[in-house]
Amino acid sequence: MKNIIFIAPPAAGKGTQSDLLVKKYNYVHISTGDLLRSEVASGSKLGLELTDIMKSGSLVSDEIVTELLKKRLDQDDARKGFILDGYPRNVNQAKVLDELASSLGITLDVAIYLDMDEELAMHRALGRMTCPKCGRGYNRYESAMKPIKDDICDDCGVPLDHRNDDNEETFKIRFNTYLESTKPLLKYYEDKGILKTIDNSGTPKDTFENIESVI
Repeated sequence: MKNIIFIAPPAAGKGTQSDLLVKKYNYVHISTGDLLRSEVASGSKLGLELTDIMKSGSLVSDEIVTELLKKRLDQDDARKGFILDGYPRNVNQAKVLDELASSLGITLDVAIYLDMDEELAMHRALGRMTCPKCGRGYNRYESAMKPIKDDICDDCGVPLDHRNDDNEETFKIRFNTYLESTKPLLKYYEDKGILKTIDNSGTPKDTFENIESVI
C-alpha cells in the first residue's frame, strides 16, 4: 500500500478520512495530535509542558514531535502502510521527515492535500466531537457526521468529547499558522511529484471516494 501524508487546514477531516482508510484498507493511522495527547495523558514532565503549549494554540517544537514520531514509525505495524496526520506542518519538518524515512527504510509515496476554505474549516472545528472509547469522529453541525443520539457515540453508547482547543480564538491562531507554515509544503511535494489535491468541500463520503482514486 502507498504510505500517505495528509496536508490540510485545521478541522479539515484528516482524522475522519484516516479512520475510513484504516477500516477499509487496514492502514496504520499515525496522528501527531494523538501522540502528543497520549504524552499529556501520561502525566510526564514533557506531558505537562505540552499541556500549556497546546492550550495556547501554539505549535510544539519540531524536536519533540520528531522524536515521538520516530518511535512510532519504527514499530512493526507501520511497515504495512501508514497515514501521517498532522506531520509535517512545514518545509523544515518535511526535510526532517525525508531523512527519518530514509534512515528507517520507509518510502513516502503520496501527499494528499484536502483543500477547503477558512469559513468551512471553522464551522467543522466548532462542531466536531470524538468518542473517548473508540476514537470515532462526529460533528454536530454536519448532517452526514451527526450521531444518531445527540452527543452519544453510535457504536459505544458513551458521551462524546469536545476538544477544549476547539474554539474560535484558538482556531484562528491555528489557521493563520497553517497559512504561514504549512501551505509551502504544497510546492515542496509538488516538486517531488507526489502531491495530489482533493476537493474537500463535499461530504466525507465524497472526499473518501476522491482519495481512493489517487491511492
